[in-house]
Amino acid sequence: MSLPFNTTQFLTSASTLKQCPPDQGSEFAFCGRSNAGKSSAINYVTRQGKLARTSKTPGRTQLINFFEVTPDVRLVDLPGFGYAKVPEKMREEWHRFIDQYLRHRDSLVGVVVVMDIRHPLREFDQGMVHWAAETGIGCHVLLTKCDKLKPGRRNQALMDVQRHLPDSSTCQVLSSTHDIGRDALIETLSGWVTEPGTPESGSARRV
Repeated sequence: MSLPFNTTQFLTSASTLKQCPPDQGSEFAFCGRSNAGKSSAINYVTRQGKLARTSKTPGRTQLINFFEVTPDVRLVDLPGFGYAKVPEKMREEWHRFIDQYLRHRDSLVGVVVVMDIRHPLREFDQGMVHWAAETGIGCHVLLTKCDKLKPGRRNQALMDVQRHLPDSSTCQVLSSTHDIGRDALIETLSGWVTEPGTPESGSARRV
C-alpha cells in the first residue's frame, strides 16, 4: 500500500540527536550534495511546493528537518553536503551530527541519495551508497534533473550509475519540472516501511 505523501506535514527541526522526535516508527532520510535538487525532490513527491525550503544558495539547510507522512512514518531532510559558505568549524559540526544521526537512529530504514544526473557518484555519494550497503540500510539513488538530458543520454546515465551500485541499492531518474519518476519513488519508499508481522529494520540491521 502506498504511503499518503500528499498529506505530509512539517514536524520539527533538530540540531542535536536529543532534539529529534522519539526514535520509533520508520524514517527514511533524503541526503545529497548541495544543489543536487534534494528539497525540490521532497516537494515533488509530497506535491507541496513549499514543504522543504529550496534556496539558490547551496548548503542553506543547516538542520535536520523531520516531516510526518503518517503518525508512524517520517521523511527526513538532511543538510546538503558540499560547498556551503559557512566557517569550517560549523561545517564539521554539521557532518558530525549527520554521522551521529545515521549511525544511531534506530528508526532509520533507508536513505535516498540524491544526485544531479549530470554529475553523479561524487565522493560523498559513493560514501553514502557503500555505507548503506555495509550496514544493511535500504538505499535508493535518485538521479534528479533528468529533463536536462535527452532520453538517450538519460538512459545511458542511468545504466552507467547502476553498474557502479551494490546489488542492494536501487536507482531511478526523476524530474520535478517534467513530472517524471514520482510513482516509482513512492513505490520504493512505501516498500521500506515495515509491514505488520515483519522484522524491524533500523538498528537490528546495523549491529
